[in-house]
Formats: sequence, structure tokens, C-alpha cells
Amino acid sequence: MTIKQLSVFLENKTGRINEVTKILGKNGINMHAFSMAETTDFGILRLIVSEVDKAVEILRNENFAVMLTDVLCISCPNVAGSLSAILEKLASEEIFIEYMYAFADGDKANVIIRANDIDKCVSVLGACVKSGDEIELVCEGEDEEEALKVLVAAVEAGLGE
Repeated sequence: MTIKQLSVFLENKTGRINEVTKILGKNGINMHAFSMAETTDFGILRLIVSEVDKAVEILRNENFAVMLTDVLCISCPNVAGSLSAILEKLASEEIFIEYMYAFADGDKANVIIRANDIDKCVSVLGACVKSGDEIELVCEGEDEEEALKVLVAAVEAGLGE
């Protein structure tokens, strides 16, 4: 499922990540997933949070530079080769992965993917489901009911065919 990811730009200074987590925690916003990338001058904290709009507003009010990005969140079996099979299908369709990060929870692995063409990525993964592959699209957050309705409608309509 396509979800919103926050990218928070931070100076490379001790305590900056903690400032973000404290602000979010103080305001009741849960961090579902995150990734940190850095250069010599600054870092990019990528976050999947429980309340996107509220998080953006609060962080911007605290003078953090925040950008929203559409990413894809999928779940796949947490077994050797599962992710490779998905990435192979995406690569065969010339979908470039700009970055990704993942975390496992028991028998499922959750993967956040930033691809050059999110719509094509969703279409390819939808075709995988139709061919019998097991892929779970995740609907979480403040608009999860609406996201689930969209997903059900897409499946019932034949996933774009």
C-alpha cells in the first residue's frame, strides 16, 4: 500500500535524533518504522508514523525541515529468498529502487520501498498476487479504513487489468 513517509533533515549533532523522538512521543505520535541516512553535513531521518499530518505540523513548528514522500509498504514471509523474489519481479519490469528499509516481526517481514514509479510498482505486485504469490499490502494509520476500501476495490476490479 502506498503510504506517506516523513523525511526529517537533521544537522549532524549529538542529540538531534533524540529531539525528534521526544517531540513525537510527547505528542502521542508513534514511530512505526524509521531509517537514518547521513552525509558529512546532515542526516535524513525517514519515518513512518501513526499521525502523518500532525507529525509534520509539530516538527515544522519546532523548526525541523520535513518533507513528505510516497512509499510502498509491503509484508512478505520472513523466510530466506522471499524479498529476493519480490525484488526480482520489480527489476524485471525495470522498476528502480531508490532506497528501502525493512524490519521483521515474527513470521512476517515489512518492507518500505521508495521506487522510481510507485504506481507501476503497485501494478507489478498486484500481478504477482494474481499469479499466486503471497504479498500482503499494509493499511495502517489514520486513513487505514479508506486505504482498505481502495485496496478491496482494486482487487475486485482486477488490479488494473
